[in-house]
Amino acid sequence: MSATVEAIALPLLLLTVAWLGGVRVTDRIALVPPPLFALVLGVLLLGVLVRSGAFAPDRLMNRSRTVLANANGFFVLTALFAASVQAFNLIMPETGLPHVIGNLFLLVLLLNTLAASPDRVRVLRSLLVTFGFAFVIKFIVLAALSDPSGGALKRVLLVMLEGLTLGTLTQTAFNSVTGYLAFATLALFLIALALLPSSEKFLPVDFDRRLERSRTDDRDAIDRDAGS
Repeated sequence: MSATVEAIALPLLLLTVAWLGGVRVTDRIALVPPPLFALVLGVLLLGVLVRSGAFAPDRLMNRSRTVLANANGFFVLTALFAASVQAFNLIMPETGLPHVIGNLFLLVLLLNTLAASPDRVRVLRSLLVTFGFAFVIKFIVLAALSDPSGGALKRVLLVMLEGLTLGTLTQTAFNSVTGYLAFATLALFLIALALLPSSEKFLPVDFDRRLERSRTDDRDAIDRDAGS
């Protein structure tokens, strides 16, 4: 990772996510603080990133770096945690049954990923799918159900959810600007995760298999040459 990325690009991306993650637009612009559960999810996400090798904090702070470099590394680490918390604050449904189910879903998913110990590529792909799915649920499906003016999508969803109490599913009706900001914020967050300094000792499983297969082929070739 270059010094420009570490000192400028990463902090700017993460701080932007940490700020925009709390923005909600209704008839006014409000900053919504993250719930306590988002802090738990943020800690778990950092654990997943470190365990998978997608993030190597020792490359940001160690004895071989200068005091200024270590201070910058600590700032990036702090900004990463704040951005992670705000990213979860952004995709979590605000109230009701979706809020409870969404929290449990994210908790189980992160714990399962932490236990599975996937490689960096799989973790980034998994986070892309998870945040994308949560975005669709909150800002498209639940937003359609909460739209007081209704619409074709709301009518279709009401037919599909017949028998459920709509009051347990509806959320605060946000301005459409909130959805666009949320999409941009999540995109910036995923870009920042991809730019994090990774651990070189963590290699993809497929790479390990190809490397081992190549070594086996080389040994077989040497044995055949020796036999002939």
